[in-house]
Parts: sequence; C-alpha cells; structure tokens
Amino acid sequence: MNQDDDDTGWLIDDDDAVAAARQAPAHSAAAAAPPWKVLIVDDDVDVHVVTKFALSNVSFRGRRLSFLHAYSGEEALTTLRNTPDIALVLLDVIMETSNAGLDVARQVRDVQHNALVRIVLRTGQPGQALEHSIILDYDINDFWCKTDLTTRKLFTTVIASLRAYATLHEAQSHAAALQAQLDHTRRLLDAVDQHAVIARFDARGRIVSVNDKFCSKFQFSRQELVGVDLRLLHTPPYPPDQLADALAALGAGESWSDVVTAWRRDGQELRLRVTASVVDDPAAPYVVVGSVMQALKKPL
Repeated sequence: MNQDDDDTGWLIDDDDAVAAARQAPAHSAAAAAPPWKVLIVDDDVDVHVVTKFALSNVSFRGRRLSFLHAYSGEEALTTLRNTPDIALVLLDVIMETSNAGLDVARQVRDVQHNALVRIVLRTGQPGQALEHSIILDYDINDFWCKTDLTTRKLFTTVIASLRAYATLHEAQSHAAALQAQLDHTRRLLDAVDQHAVIARFDARGRIVSVNDKFCSKFQFSRQELVGVDLRLLHTPPYPPDQLADALAALGAGESWSDVVTAWRRDGQELRLRVTASVVDDPAAPYVVVGSVMQALKKPL
C-alpha cells in the first residue's frame, strides 16, 4: 500500500450521503440498458472496494455503472486502449511512480487521442502535487484529495462526469452522422460531375464556373468560358417562351427544367435536357446541370 492511500475511510462521512448516492434499484427495462463503464485506477485494493460499494446502486439516465479495475498506470493504459467506450476514469496520482496518474492522463489525451473519457484525479498526498499546476497543465476534468472526497461529493462528481461524457458522445455521434451524410453527398456529386455538364452563372447570365464534362462537350477551355455570357453557346434567336419561363422560375427561387439547344465550338448542334436551380451563393446564384440527349451535325 502506498503512503498516499493509508486512509481507506475517505469515502464515508457521518451524514446521509450514502443514502443519497445509493439510489433505488432501476426498473427491469433500465437494467437492460448498457451500463456506463467506470475505470477505477489505484494500487490500493481497499480503495477499489470502497469506491465500488459507494457507487454500486448509482444510475444515470436509466443506466447503471459497470466497474473496471486497474492497479497501475500501465494496466490503466492497456484497459483504456482495449475498451474505448469507458466513460469515466477515477485515477490515483501516486502508484508505481510518484506521477504515474499524470502520465496516464497525458497519454490518454496525447497518445490514445481519447478526448471523450472524463478523468478525475484523486490523491492521498495533495502536498506533493501542485493542484493548480496539474489542472492547468493536464487535460483532466476534476481533482480531489481523497480525504475531502466524501460519498456525497463522489456521487456528484461521477454524475457530472457522466453527464459531460454523454453530451460529448452525442455531439461526436451527430458530427459523425453529418460527416457520413456529407461524404455520401460528395460521392453523388462526383458521380454527377462525371456524367453531366454543370455550369454555375451569376444574375447577369455570365458563367462563373464549369466542370470538365462541360468543357469537353462544348470544346471550350475553362479559361474561355468563365466570365462570358451563356449565350455564347446558343446562336440567336432564342426561344422566347423558354427563356421567359426559365427566368421567371429562377427569379421565384424555383428550379426550371426543359430540353434546350446549344452549339459546340465547331458549330455542331447539341440537344440537352437541363435543370437550372438557385443555390445559396450570392456570387453565383444559379446552376445548370444537363445531359446530352442528341448531337446533330453542323448545318450546311
């Protein structure tokens, strides 16, 4: 047993804290929910026993606690590496070395890159560690002297830590879902980009950007197209009804679709089914996506 753990009665006080922490057993439905994983890291077996006893009936959001145990810093890192969904670590500072717990905290964040798990440091010798320096220099979530951490305070610390973990986990899951949706959208756009002609243009009808397919179909380089009027690709006269319908739809913020005729650089006529839409970009508020339906030979 280390000197810092010579008082195993640090969790018990003489009020009703035990009753506050030991809640009523959860309903059967709640018991079926996956528990919150809490890792107790301490080289004193008695600390493990007392901590587990004090929290044995705690429930948060209908989920009980499941306890994992490590008796050294190295064992703690191995457990965290093999169990990525641990929500909370109750971490002793002084174990096999005087700063073993601090080494664990640093490696969890900087080497294992685990930003979700909540880390609560506990020490039996606060005079040997500069608390303010530790809080500033290490990415931990709380710091307690064991003699001050009553059952009531332990309960409060654990619930606050689990609440923070749950919030971060939900935010990470939401971000991952958004990223997956974004990746899916990009794949769809890439597929469209490979098979359709795409051009973006401003409110004056000048081309702002085009894709490679657009350039190859119309036989113009991107430098030749950007900044010029879309009518470069359509020899007058323009179908008045079609043009009016397109402008009216786009002006109302709606999409417009029809079959249009355009000409390549070499004069060959192209018939395309196009859709023009409004996008959220003040510099290029309109986009045209089209597919070539038919290519006619250059008229004599």
